[in-house]
Amino acid sequence: MKKDYIKSLKSKIGKKNAALGIIGLGYVGLPLALAFAKKGFRVTGIDVDKDRVRKIKRGISYITDVSNDELKKILKRERFETTTNFKMIRKMDAVIICVPTPMGKNKEPDISYIREAVTNVKNNIRKGQIIVLESTTYPGTTREILLPELESTGLKEGKDFYLAFSPERIDPANKIYKTENTPKIIGGISRKSTQIAKFLYDRAIKEVIPVSSADAAEMVKLLENTFRIVNIALVNEIATLCNKFSLDTWEIIDAAKSKPYGFMPFYPGPGCGGHCIPVDPLYLSWKAKEHGFDTKFINLASQVNESMPQYVIERLDGILAAHNKTLNKSKILVLGVAYKKNVKDLRESPAIDIIRILERRGVGVSFYDPLFPFLKINGINLKRTPFTGSFLKSQDAVIIATDHTGLDYKFLAGHSSIILDTRGILRKIPDIKRAKSKGRIFNL
Repeated sequence: MKKDYIKSLKSKIGKKNAALGIIGLGYVGLPLALAFAKKGFRVTGIDVDKDRVRKIKRGISYITDVSNDELKKILKRERFETTTNFKMIRKMDAVIICVPTPMGKNKEPDISYIREAVTNVKNNIRKGQIIVLESTTYPGTTREILLPELESTGLKEGKDFYLAFSPERIDPANKIYKTENTPKIIGGISRKSTQIAKFLYDRAIKEVIPVSSADAAEMVKLLENTFRIVNIALVNEIATLCNKFSLDTWEIIDAAKSKPYGFMPFYPGPGCGGHCIPVDPLYLSWKAKEHGFDTKFINLASQVNESMPQYVIERLDGILAAHNKTLNKSKILVLGVAYKKNVKDLRESPAIDIIRILERRGVGVSFYDPLFPFLKINGINLKRTPFTGSFLKSQDAVIIATDHTGLDYKFLAGHSSIILDTRGILRKIPDIKRAKSKGRIFNL
């Protein structure tokens, strides 16, 4: 008599007796692990990084969206443990893969972390497990890479184990939308897999939306981020055009967003950072080439956004020239180096590109960011400068590259000679707006 694994899994999940394993404890995996642990599941986090595992065991979080107090409360309840031992997968009823998917040097997808994770799952798989991939990737990865690898064990998907894809939707530092209240997309290799994966996520996520296949779920994520990269590129181009017309880009956007339909505001900046926007759409572009399709919008949007750090330098060069200064002989402070405000993350940060360009031009460049005491990345080796009046006065110009909250921008404006505000943060502060008329504060 065949064992009904679906019935057994649903029973365990429904009673919260299912053992859940999360592979990869980064900005996606750790919050997800805690979301399930809070609902009463026994969760085991597995990561190759021994330092991460040690920190979690000590109740120290390295993720912006997870506080030390939150982590310690979960650990105290003994519903969450961490390990580097992948053999623990054998004890799991559900395994969720949340490993990184960076781009290679030639902008090709690097799915080596996925392959490594799947190999570890394959070596420890048993009958009756549900396996879900959350790592962002190109359409077809779950079906083309994971499925044959796992079925090489002799087990059959939809019969002996279940396989699905669910795109991560994490917006670091978002105070409203967290893992639990952000709708979740689920697409299985088989219909049974979709059903059991949805049943699992329903226990921890407020809304779970099934789609027809794993390929469809993979495409959903890429559409979301392609939408963003294209619109950000559009507004970045509009910003450069507004500068030619001597118009205030932020004023234009604020007026346009008063339209109650047909318009969604996006804002310019020094470029795109993080993993999702600058990287994910290129996964789709790469895959499209296999089918003889040229993703013109994605490629052009990527080029526009990648050109913004250079545009920032050109804009500053022009501003300095108007003040009878030359860029090469100037001292420039880059304020904020994280890719996004209030997030301790340097991935694809445009501020890093700005610093590299300035250093190549022989400029005396320094940085200040409350989240980073030093920078040692991509050939840059800088120590954070003090945020003092005397240091600000010693600089020829300040580039606001990341608009962290909590910084004293009035103090900045009062002690700086020239400020290039790439984020439009100063225009939100009424007392600073008047200073703009003095020709010291400039928008992108």
